[in-house]
Amino acid sequence: MRIKAVMDVLERWAPPVLQEEYDNSGLQVGDPQAEVASALIALDCTEAVVEEAARGGHGLVIAHHPVIFRGLRSLTGRTGVERTLLAAVRHNVAIYALHTNLDNVATGVNAEIAARLGLEDLEVLDPKPGQLRKLTVFVPHAHAEAVRNALFGAGAGQVGAYDECSFSTEGQGTFRGGAGTDPFVGRPGERHAEPETRVETIYHAPREAAILAALRAAHPYEEVAYDLVPLANPYPQVGAGAIGRLAVPLDEVAFLARVKAVFGAPVVRHTALRGRPVERVAVCGGSGAFLIGRARAAGADAYVTADVKYHQFFEAEGRLLLADIGHFESEQYTMHLIQRRLGQEMPTFATRLTDTVTNPIHCI
Repeated sequence: MRIKAVMDVLERWAPPVLQEEYDNSGLQVGDPQAEVASALIALDCTEAVVEEAARGGHGLVIAHHPVIFRGLRSLTGRTGVERTLLAAVRHNVAIYALHTNLDNVATGVNAEIAARLGLEDLEVLDPKPGQLRKLTVFVPHAHAEAVRNALFGAGAGQVGAYDECSFSTEGQGTFRGGAGTDPFVGRPGERHAEPETRVETIYHAPREAAILAALRAAHPYEEVAYDLVPLANPYPQVGAGAIGRLAVPLDEVAFLARVKAVFGAPVVRHTALRGRPVERVAVCGGSGAFLIGRARAAGADAYVTADVKYHQFFEAEGRLLLADIGHFESEQYTMHLIQRRLGQEMPTFATRLTDTVTNPIHCI
């Protein structure tokens, strides 16, 4: 399997454009056109993980956390990052990371955490703005349906649980072809009036290139007239964190016990018990303290995340049970999530979960 084919599957699921500005997801080492027999999946790609991949004949490591976060001034083996990269080059092992782009899709990291906790009626906790755009295009009447179908086929027209959504009005367009043109109707140098249909539909911004390619392929005009407009409408399928509910509410002690058991957390740091049942639960894998206020405003009874600092615990304000289970513990099942997705999309491509435990934090 070419690495590029694996990348395409992962990036259709978690488009790189959805990663945060500070992030560095994507192919970090390797040739996308190279062929690999299998992939090793890990939360972190360390030197030990690369050595494990090489021993097992895996030409690709797929990790949640990128190895390269910042620019490198040298590649001498002085740091753990440099040694990992040198090992990858030495063993011809490619490294691919999908980090905050996988955090930001509704079927990503946080959906897996929620599923492990048994949450239902899941929603994105903090939808990411600026995700939707509207396309308006002008088409000869007879070709409107073909163009509309092409747009839908490329992913346009999705509104919540509905698809193939559009709006049409009829009118008259005019144009005059210049020298060297070959207009579909009319003659060069003469103004032509054509009955046209105005087709409007919305789409998720990462699909724009495919949608415009489909538009140009289906539209009969030599020059296609269209408008692209950014929308402020929220898009509930993309954003940080997730919130859902337990089918059966639990008291706080029982809820914390479930969290500890599910994630194998040696320690769960939490705010004071409030003496209220837990039903509505918010989650965010990794460093999720930035969503404490959002979880509080969404009416969560509990918020499960990691990397909460001392003063950030005060932000719960006694209105929710805030639980810090550890960064590795919160995201460990991301490996299973990635493996499951690749198995669904590429059933003949072999993947294996790493045996290397990369958690750098130990407790006594």
